[in-house]
Amino acid sequence: MKAVTLKNIVKTYDEGKVLAVDDISLEIDKGELFGLIGPDGAGKTSIFRILTTLLLADKGTASVDGFDVVKDYVSIRERIGYMPGKFSLYQDLTVKENLHFFATLFDTTIQENYELIKDIYDQIKPFNNRRAGKLSGGMKQKLALCCALIHKPEVLFLDEPTTGVDAVSRREFWEMLKRLKQQGITILVSTPYMDEAILCERIALIQHGRLMSVDTPQNIIAAYPVKLYAVKADNLYTLLSDLRKSEQVESSFAFGEYLHVTLTSGDISNASELKKHIAAQGHTNIEVEEMAPTIEDSFIRLTNENQNRNPLHKFNNR
Repeated sequence: MKAVTLKNIVKTYDEGKVLAVDDISLEIDKGELFGLIGPDGAGKTSIFRILTTLLLADKGTASVDGFDVVKDYVSIRERIGYMPGKFSLYQDLTVKENLHFFATLFDTTIQENYELIKDIYDQIKPFNNRRAGKLSGGMKQKLALCCALIHKPEVLFLDEPTTGVDAVSRREFWEMLKRLKQQGITILVSTPYMDEAILCERIALIQHGRLMSVDTPQNIIAAYPVKLYAVKADNLYTLLSDLRKSEQVESSFAFGEYLHVTLTSGDISNASELKKHIAAQGHTNIEVEEMAPTIEDSFIRLTNENQNRNPLHKFNNR
């Protein structure tokens, strides 16, 4: 039995005018750390709300831990932990009061499942008597995770848990997830940060409500079909404009101080020839190196391919 199953799920808003989830089917194994990766508006939160029984799909079926999200919503709510994208705990209650409240909701105590949250709770315990609204972003994140875990859920849903927190807190959070996975909890996490995708066992790349690829991060990167080049010159903006006009260039996107460039099957076939092509356009201090693609490169390519296959697809998804 799978931990999470979606079959042909469709969700629309505004009386069907806005397509948020477009015929998505997906299976997640028990004990898996699975990432739903995509930008804001890709449909991630709608999927999470359907799976946590907070939202009804227009079409399709879904189950969590073998229970149907419509017929068995009470059983699902007893077995899942959910950390929404926005901090949703009681801001006027203290850290300890929030945790006690959520434990009571599930007819348990902090002490009963203390070993599950110990590593996380020990970091916020010094602030036990501080109101939740006065915590830093990283501390709010840890408190919310403790409250989602206090009843020892079978499946943990984390909707963009690291959005808005600093880099150190993000790194610490993912270390906590790795330790939680070792305790047999299935973890489904959504994030817009492509660098976090590599930290999951498997990922689904989602854009405009559609799944573009479901596989391990390594396999998705390995499937990148063409050579990729990192390119730099004195005037990066002019270089980007010139490359996008060139018939020899398939795609060109800015990544920090470099452009990531792919070529058509034309006359240019390597870094040296691409450098000469750029120099012929009057650019100076040119750097061109072949590079390994990233998850973000794969995402951009899949997005473009999906858009070309569906040119009439509306991009006003939630």
